[in-house]
Amino acid sequence: MSKKLIRLLLLLVLPIALATAAKAQTKKHLEVGDPVPVFTLKDQDGKTFDMKNEIGKQILVIYFYPKDESMVCTKEACSFRDSFNDFTKAGAKVIGINSGTVASHKSFSDHYKLPFTLLSDPDNKVLNQFKVKGMWFFSGRQTFVIGLDGKVAYQYSAMLEGKEHSDKALQYIKSSKK
Repeated sequence: MSKKLIRLLLLLVLPIALATAAKAQTKKHLEVGDPVPVFTLKDQDGKTFDMKNEIGKQILVIYFYPKDESMVCTKEACSFRDSFNDFTKAGAKVIGINSGTVASHKSFSDHYKLPFTLLSDPDNKVLNQFKVKGMWFFSGRQTFVIGLDGKVAYQYSAMLEGKEHSDKALQYIKSSKK
């Protein structure tokens, strides 16, 4: 690739990337104590998931992840899978959300034998309701624990630490029950 072409690409891409990063930094995620947004999405089986029907029944662990089958997202999903019984014993329901299609979620869920709900948010409306910060051209990776009162009880954000999301959420749930 010629130097002129590289410079041209940098001149075109860099301002967009910087603007995206700046916008993400000014966008504040939901905080502890904020009410959970109410939404309706389709799960990996094409069934309707209505958040208002879930509030108060059990603790909800909602995690946003960028892409099915990507390396960090797979580690994150498998960590939630491997700890699924611990979440269930602690009275929590695990829910993963991203912009992937119902079919993509079904394939991802079947491939890794994920025992929890994956929701398709094709226009990132719910991601935006939760004010999840993206990084460059990727949607964000953030986990929220929603208490029985329907409010955010805990949140954790780390773009490159997929496994930590499951570990930190479970640790918080267990410690809050003492």
